[in-house]
Amino acid sequence: MNDISTQPLPNPDPVDCLIVGGGPAGLTAALYLGRFHRSCLVVDAGRSRASWIPRSRNYPGFPPGINGNDLLVRLREQASGYGARLEHGRVERIEPHTDGFSVRYGERTCVARRIILATGIEDTLPDMPDVEQAISEGKVRLCAICDGYEVDGDNVAVYGEAENAIGHAVFLRTFSDRVTVVVHGEPDACDQAIALADHYDIQVISDRVESLHPCDTGIELLTCGGDRHHFDIIYPNLGARFRSDLAVQLGVPCDECGGVPVDDHLQTSVRGLYAIGDVTLGLKQISVAIGQAAQAATAVHNSLESKPWGGSARNR
Repeated sequence: MNDISTQPLPNPDPVDCLIVGGGPAGLTAALYLGRFHRSCLVVDAGRSRASWIPRSRNYPGFPPGINGNDLLVRLREQASGYGARLEHGRVERIEPHTDGFSVRYGERTCVARRIILATGIEDTLPDMPDVEQAISEGKVRLCAICDGYEVDGDNVAVYGEAENAIGHAVFLRTFSDRVTVVVHGEPDACDQAIALADHYDIQVISDRVESLHPCDTGIELLTCGGDRHHFDIIYPNLGARFRSDLAVQLGVPCDECGGVPVDDHLQTSVRGLYAIGDVTLGLKQISVAIGQAAQAATAVHNSLESKPWGGSARNR
């Protein structure tokens, strides 16, 4: 994030739109708003889920694939090239203001006429040594929809609460005939998971995971019962936390998991407050997030007064 400014805004006037979060969703919204000639500030804490992606091969336009951080660098460059201002920081408080919203992040404050929340979700990672390196090497994977195709017959294991892990395992059965599910939880849920696993020819380990250890050829899994197993790839199914705290602050009625509900224009129940990407309900994919970003940015632009063109120094 060293290419993002940490200096305060030079202009005290309200920005047309503040975007909280600098992942693919937030940066795409900034790109659109910049091209709409709207003043736009992106405040990013540097915690985009996209940064975990070792190589995405299902993002359109990159046939050989692209690393998540490389994609973010390109998006930052593109958004800032159209006038969006990018600052590193964590938004701590949003309050209603006569001009829209008052925002505090670190030692700084600003007023924004509209806000787009692109704060995403935070995956619960396994407690294991060098987990970040294991993710970058593809030994630990977090999204079967994104990269299930990459499994390609590998020996893969899914672990977590039975009712969630088994669904993940069944999905991965599309890509390999060597799938194991490691389940624990309520007895009824475990029994149902075992029956489903048998139907799909999925191996079952009925125990909790004690520890995971990366090795040269994959991941070694130790159960609480003392059994050791080796897998090429591990998919931890440990859940994720919606980063919806700011929406809750403003009284948005989030769902039981913390997901932010929005209307057809991606606006929340609070007028002028929009939400896009993984923090909303629905499929957690970059392509979905950037589509929502285009919709929300256009809705924000149309909700503000028109700005007739008065000439430009260069053709963008």
